Order: sequence, then structure tokens, then C-alpha cells
Amino acid sequence: MSGSPVHDGSHHDVLVIGAGPAGSAAGYWLARHGLDVVMVDKKTFPREKTCGDGLTPRAVKQLSDMGLAEPLTQFHRYEGLRATAHGRELELQWPTHPIYPQHGYVVRRRELDTMVARNAEAAGAQLLEGHEAVSPVLDRGFVRGATLSNKEGATFDVSAKYVIVADGANSRFGRALGTFRTKEWPYGTAIRTYWETPRHADPWIESALDVKDRNGNPLPGYGWIFPVGDGTVNIGVGLLSTFRDFKSVNTTHLLNEYAHMVADKWEIDPDTPTQKATSGRIPMGGSVGPKSGPTYLVVGDAAGSVNPFNGEGIDYAYETARIAADVLYQAISQNDPAALQQYQTLLDAEYGQYFKVARLFARIIGRPAIMRELSRVGMHSRTLMEWVLRIMANLLRPDEIGPAEAAYKAAAAIVRLAPNA
Repeated sequence: MSGSPVHDGSHHDVLVIGAGPAGSAAGYWLARHGLDVVMVDKKTFPREKTCGDGLTPRAVKQLSDMGLAEPLTQFHRYEGLRATAHGRELELQWPTHPIYPQHGYVVRRRELDTMVARNAEAAGAQLLEGHEAVSPVLDRGFVRGATLSNKEGATFDVSAKYVIVADGANSRFGRALGTFRTKEWPYGTAIRTYWETPRHADPWIESALDVKDRNGNPLPGYGWIFPVGDGTVNIGVGLLSTFRDFKSVNTTHLLNEYAHMVADKWEIDPDTPTQKATSGRIPMGGSVGPKSGPTYLVVGDAAGSVNPFNGEGIDYAYETARIAADVLYQAISQNDPAALQQYQTLLDAEYGQYFKVARLFARIIGRPAIMRELSRVGMHSRTLMEWVLRIMANLLRPDEIGPAEAAYKAAAAIVRLAPNA
């Protein structure tokens, strides 16, 4: 169902603000439910996004469910993670799981997001590219749509029964509705760019657990190298706000030094990236709320739905969007606006305990001495690191939730024992 044409004053079942991973996934699932849905995005596709470009098994599962398993095969498939630290490296295969596949892909976001947005259109969603949602349309205090502005500066209103907020980490639209980030909870910042290399089709993504500053001091966060399979690798650095001197770190210098550190191994010329580095700030661990109102739901990065363990957000964008689409379908098909109250409950059931553990972990590794010791111990035990990968990628099997609880208790104990580390 493609719905009625979008024009000034047009009315739809659902208006989706943003057509990135979360918005396009929401558009797809809403259209599959037979609803009249319009997605709006201020950019035009294809467009760049700061990202590591890595798709984990959770993300691959969601893309496959959206009918994109076959198109994904044109991109670079990888088998797991190579962890490096303290002069050692471990190659860790993605774990077996009853739901998720045992592989991932590396796909540049300009290609991935275009593919998912076009897939939503093919399912029946409408997409307005180059249109910014400048402000909510309110009716007696309820959000009933948005005022849109096109590239020529002309404005018009689009109304809908419900709105999904999916406009990313900065989420101007969400903030206009009153969303805010819990400032005590961790957030991250990431910077990346691309280099040409003959190792562009390596079967592992690589993560360095011992990133250092210019003086050789360890920093929290990690460095990554993701082979893209197109002649290039995506190299980047992610940092956590839990580090005491977080705001004083120059991430451009850090990326430059990391590139020089891995240059020989990865056969890159560290001084000639293929493009200028870009960076972004990432709210994490479900830190943005409220995630719902009487007529709207907030999904993906706009809700802080990013894993603090590894900075991964694409899979959670797809998943939260799918949950939101199911909730709105129930609300519309049963004429039951109260159904939106289920959304937060469903998120808590799916991510609440896990994100709590991850936020605590982020606090722990914000203490360099602890991070150094944990990574040193881990790199000497393949079994331990396989567990770490399973937990950090949120790939615990249903019969293994117990160990996540145990990990949480252990993390809490470490914080208590080393409050000033």
C-alpha cells in the first residue's frame, strides 16, 4: 500500500522523521502491516554517515527479515573479530546461536542506508528526500505531524495519526518534543575514514583494545579496522565519556597515530586516506528518553539505542524500529492509542538488564589501569575472550542469560573494590 500522495495538509497513518537505519526499517515494517506511512529525510540518498560500517549477526538477521539477505551477499562478508592488545592477537569466530547467523558484513553506510530506504519504498512506504522536519505539528498538545521544509525553503504540513522519531543521535525533532539524555550515563565519540590496502578483503574485522595517546598512555575505547572488500579498509577510533580527560582528547590526532601504528601490518599509507575523517557523538545504553508519548515513539540513535560495550547501533536501530512498528500497528488496527504504553515495557524486557551491565562496564573501562589489566588477562585466555565477544555483541543464547547476570555482579564488585582506580 503506497498511501495518498504527500502534499500540504495530507494525512497519513504514520509519519517517520528520518530515513536512516531506524526510520527506513520502521517504514518497511509499517508498510508491510498495510499502513499508509511517509518517511522524511533532510538528506538525499546516497549520503555518507560516520560509522564503522560493520554489520554484526544481529543486524544481518534484521536485514534478512526485511528481504535483503540476497542483496547483502554482494558486500564483504567476514567471519568474526580479531582482538589485539599487549602484543597479542586472537581471532574469534562469531558464536553459534539459534536465531542469529554466524557471520557479518561490512557495508558502507551510503550503500546500506540507500538499500534499506529503497526497500521500504518497494514495500509501499513513501519517502520524501531533501525535506527537513523543522517542527512538530501539535493539536491540543498531541503531536499530529510535522512542518516540513524543502531545499528551496518552502514549508508545508504533513499530518498523521502517529509519529516515529528516527532522526539520529542529535534528534532535533525529539528534543522539540522534550526528549533528553541522562547526563550521568556514558556516551561515546567516534572518528573514522578509509585507506586503500591490498588487505581489503580480510575475513576478520579487527579491534585494538589498547589504543594509546601521543604519550603512550592507554585510553578507554578501542580502535577498529573493518575491511570493506572494495579496495579499502574503514579505520576508526571510539572513545567513552567515562574517561576523566575525555573532553581534552584530540580524536583527529588519535586516529592519525592509530593509523601510523597499524600502517605496516595493514599495508596502508597512513598519510594518504581516501577522504577527510568524519566524527560523531553517540548517546548510548538507552540514555535518551522519554521514548514514547501519547502519539509518538522514539527509535534508534534518537533513543540512545546504542550498545555501550562496542558502540554498535545499526542492529538496535532496526530492532527498536520493528518493535515500534508492531506497537503502532496494534494501536491503529485496534483503535487503541493506549497500546503505545507497551513500547517502553517491551524495550525494557529486551534491553534493560543488558544495557545496565554495559553502562557499568563503560564506567569500569573509563579507568585506564583497570582496562589495561582486564585486556591483559583476557588476551591470555581464548575461552574468556569468546565469552567476552558473546556478551559484548549481545549474542548470548537464551540458556545463557545467567552468565550475563554474573558478569553484571562481577562488574559491580570491581567498581566497589576500585572506586578510585
